[in-house]
Amino acid sequence: MTASSLVSIEDLTVQFRTDRGWTTAIEGVSFDVAEGDCVGVVGESGSGKSVTALSMLRLHARGTSRFARGSVRYGGQDLLRAPERTLRQIRGRDIAMVFQDPMSSLNPVLTICDQISETLCLHQGVSRAAARQRAIELLDLVRIPDASRRVDEYPHRLSGGMRQRVMIAIAIACRPRLLIADEPTTALDVTIQAQILELLRDLRAELGMAVMLISHDLGVIAEFARRVIVMYAGRIVEDAPVDVLFRAPRHPYTEGLMASMPALEGGAGRLYAIPGRIPDADEPIAGCRFGPRCAHVEAICQAAAPELVAIGATHRVRCTPRTRTSGTS
Repeated sequence: MTASSLVSIEDLTVQFRTDRGWTTAIEGVSFDVAEGDCVGVVGESGSGKSVTALSMLRLHARGTSRFARGSVRYGGQDLLRAPERTLRQIRGRDIAMVFQDPMSSLNPVLTICDQISETLCLHQGVSRAAARQRAIELLDLVRIPDASRRVDEYPHRLSGGMRQRVMIAIAIACRPRLLIADEPTTALDVTIQAQILELLRDLRAELGMAVMLISHDLGVIAEFARRVIVMYAGRIVEDAPVDVLFRAPRHPYTEGLMASMPALEGGAGRLYAIPGRIPDADEPIAGCRFGPRCAHVEAICQAAAPELVAIGATHRVRCTPRTRTSGTS
């Protein structure tokens, strides 16, 4: 953990209980989030993005998972081993999360005011009247029109974009130091997606908070993040500043993701699709887990699982042939 790190994740390995025993969902995940930074985490469904985020705050259902090894350090303590009381104080106050589906995350029988006020009363001890006024201010901040009326609405009365803004308002109510946004633009149309991203960018600048943005969409990551972590089958396969990653990706999986993005110019050609599928967590694969889908696979890739190797000061890649030819291994 460096001096500038806000949160430091080291060798995080998470297992889930199944009918066949414990299955490893993510393995050896290590990265830091610095104060005020914006980190993008990208990968296909099943790559381990959301599991990593939920593990940081120990939000998995009790008894279904365990931390085989690793740590998540914040403020001098390991959140994986902190008392539940300490963790409840940190969740929502210091580290907040915006979940994928606002309709299922918001309580349908409580007003927007009640749901924002709950966070304020719990962490800041304000009165109900003060919480209501602050809720209106937060709805204004996330650009919901006619906030003084909308604050008394129920979630079903709001559009998808407005519900997502309410989720963001709840998350930033206590001015957290880190906001984790898990697919915040999923199921929204393109115009609303752009508005939500612009809102997050403005809030980050205004509040000075760090943002960890989880997405399967490289276009969203390219527009928003300063650093990108690419995950595949529960492991980090590449980690680099956004300009470096898009200019010179080193892992074949990252190259495949970029090739599958629609081109803005040049007509409606057929999109590239990475062959095969992401493996199940307990699927036995010798060597590199991307090997069965990789167009550049070599014998060395199947002999042993590659390590995450540094290429220069800011770039890491988990690909033995690429790191070997670069002269860093």
